[in-house]
Amino acid sequence: MNPLTVKKHWDIFCKIVDNFGDIGVCWRLSKQLNHEHGLVVRLFVDDLNAAKKIIPTLNLALNQQNIDEIDVLSWRAETDFNDAADVVIEAFACELPAVYLSAMAQKKSKWINLEYLSAETWVADFHAKPSPQANGLTRYFYFPGFRENTGGLIREKNQQFAHRSSKQHLFCKSQDLTNHNHLKVSLFCYPHAPIESLLVAMAESNRPTDCYVPTSGILQKFGNFFGLSTLNVGVNYTFKNLNLHVLPFLTQADYDALLAACDVNFVRGEDSWVRAIWAAKPFIWQPYFQEENTHIKKLNAFLDMFYADFEAKRTVYQAHDDWVEAELSPATWQDYLNQLPYIAEYTLQQSQKLTKQVDLATKLVGFCNNIA
Repeated sequence: MNPLTVKKHWDIFCKIVDNFGDIGVCWRLSKQLNHEHGLVVRLFVDDLNAAKKIIPTLNLALNQQNIDEIDVLSWRAETDFNDAADVVIEAFACELPAVYLSAMAQKKSKWINLEYLSAETWVADFHAKPSPQANGLTRYFYFPGFRENTGGLIREKNQQFAHRSSKQHLFCKSQDLTNHNHLKVSLFCYPHAPIESLLVAMAESNRPTDCYVPTSGILQKFGNFFGLSTLNVGVNYTFKNLNLHVLPFLTQADYDALLAACDVNFVRGEDSWVRAIWAAKPFIWQPYFQEENTHIKKLNAFLDMFYADFEAKRTVYQAHDDWVEAELSPATWQDYLNQLPYIAEYTLQQSQKLTKQVDLATKLVGFCNNIA
């Protein structure tokens, strides 16, 4: 066989820490590397139960299976790690198995540590820097980012944006997201978010609001607001100007469609944050909590970068500050709604500007092709 026709094999290792962002990013990246770049991809996951939320067709009884052309393997102590890939992605410093590292050294695999996304300026200085290891390999630290001199953002070629009529998605039709007289808000957040204050603000606002909440572990907090022990999927709950719609846990495609169909999106972590940018709709981001207020530094770095040329940035900063550090008051929410047409126009411009950059998967493939 002509060696030029042999497909490159890539392995991605993912540990699901306490949310779905890790597997969400790894699953999107796996599919894009295969579908758009023709790579043979294996995805090792340490928690198949959690992964099934993102990969619904996953069979928990199988240790290895092929889904959407990706080989998904259970990452266990007894897993055979003697066959290393040409390129190995260690997602978010998840620490590769010792046996697999030995196999990598024998094969001389290319080793990429995929870091978390940040808009902080120091990211460019550390992006793609080599770190020689004791086993003879070089570990490269690969930083996704918003600037040209970073690793880029995950974005598929067929990504549907809000300004490309993605409201026609079947999921949006099934949820009847067609009431243009109501403000449509999607809400996905961490448990420590001031949820009750936001619900009060939406209920007290001068605009009827449909708030769509995908099922997650914090659904009980919404039940407490309505004085109910449980909330049921598919049921709508009303208080003053607020209509709360409880959705099932959504597939990535359905969640992307929800973001594109709403007027404002509350997002968290990394995966939903990036998808909100591609939805090109106003969004409020809750970063993952870190000690010593590191998450606040990440938040401010992003706000300073994304809204650098926006005249009403004070309104956006205040909404984020209240949501992340305090309580989102009715006054702050109403001010945000008053500026919403301008925020929407600016967000669309910023989204379109970022789509002109090379995406993360393409940059990653190019980088790996050029290192020794």
